[in-house]
Amino acid sequence: MTKIEVPAKLISNHDEIGEGEEGGPTWIAGLPALAERYLDEWGLRLDGEPMHGFVSLVLPVTGADGVPAALKLQPVNDENASEAMGLKVWNGDAMVRLLDQDPSTGTLLLERLEGHRTLATVADDTKALTILADLLARLVAYPAPDGMRTLADIAQDMIDETPDAVAALAKESDRAWLKTCASVVAELVTEPGDRLLHWDMHYENVLAAGREPWLAIDPKPLAGDPGFDLWPALDNRWDDVVATGDVHRAVRRRFDLLVDRLALDPKRAAGWTYGRLLQNALWDVQDGATSLDEDQLAIAEALRPHL
Repeated sequence: MTKIEVPAKLISNHDEIGEGEEGGPTWIAGLPALAERYLDEWGLRLDGEPMHGFVSLVLPVTGADGVPAALKLQPVNDENASEAMGLKVWNGDAMVRLLDQDPSTGTLLLERLEGHRTLATVADDTKALTILADLLARLVAYPAPDGMRTLADIAQDMIDETPDAVAALAKESDRAWLKTCASVVAELVTEPGDRLLHWDMHYENVLAAGREPWLAIDPKPLAGDPGFDLWPALDNRWDDVVATGDVHRAVRRRFDLLVDRLALDPKRAAGWTYGRLLQNALWDVQDGATSLDEDQLAIAEALRPHL
């Protein structure tokens, strides 16, 4: 039987999470046996060192046919429960290809990409952003399938949670910003969109590949408006934004490039980007924060003229 070594950092991450739907020590304890099960059932053999995200383990493998692949093991939660469904719809278009799956455990067998070469390695920020935007435009061209988690439900939940979060913030300016974001989302919630969104499209979720230069990975598929998918590309590699000396101008440049490549209405896209600020702020407050993140507020301020 193959001995699976779980990376120490992944163990630490799950210790930090604690027991819950995101995993935790119990899930980690069962991970070697889970990996061995699929290596056996799917006729796979290890073909390299393990890699990992914050909660998932990815094992380079080869199948019985000798074709390289990647075995992804992850605890099932609300965000990744629809991952296989989305991958089936995209069917390898701008996205890593799904080869096999087991919905009961969230285990996926994926096309092997170059796991250590992400879009973050492209030094030119404009070039990297253009590559990401063109991939994202292809992804959101697909309508979401029936049964997909919807932005409408998420947005309404955020609106409902806002009053309690506002009360938890210490500064009046932060409270005003959160109310503004909720108000903007409330104007859009009746038209949430029906495209298939990635929901986490940043530079490190784009890998070098063989059949195309770059492909996206690790989606959290969602049915909604493409404007809700812009945030990660706006705040990723934030040091590059700060280095320009004009944060607001740099944010608007990124936003304009994304809107142009995806052919979006700037006002709606800015509104749903405020939705991401609201979502992030609510998550932060749930984690105990009493103030809003200044970098995220800078993005909101930069996009205010579009509203």
